[in-house]
Amino acid sequence: MGMVAVLVAALGAFVFAVVWYRINMVAWMEAAGVEKGDDGMAKTAPGIRAHIISAVGLILVAGMMRHMFAQAGIDTLSKGFLSGLGVGAFMVSPWVMINYTYAMRPGKLCMIDGIFAIGGCTIIGVILTLF
Repeated sequence: MGMVAVLVAALGAFVFAVVWYRINMVAWMEAAGVEKGDDGMAKTAPGIRAHIISAVGLILVAGMMRHMFAQAGIDTLSKGFLSGLGVGAFMVSPWVMINYTYAMRPGKLCMIDGIFAIGGCTIIGVILTLF
């Protein structure tokens, strides 16, 4: 049952990513410096490789969060919500901020990607406590 929970949690975060980046597509493309075609879409798409890497990354995050939750006794919806929020807001987002600062990336990009990390980890935390 643990692997199913991890896969469902990762899928939940992946679906959130699709929605989040679709809503913020124009702002993200501008902040990331992605070149647009005449149709307003990216001239070159990252392709299936990027989606596979993202899926694997989310499975790794969900797997480690499941392990941490089991060790810490995080087993209720409210604990899963707060713990997932905490992982995203106080572990992942600061790391994104550090990397983007040194890479001299725009603050707007950091904010868009940081909010995704917070939301994605929160969703993973909630889903993990449902199993």
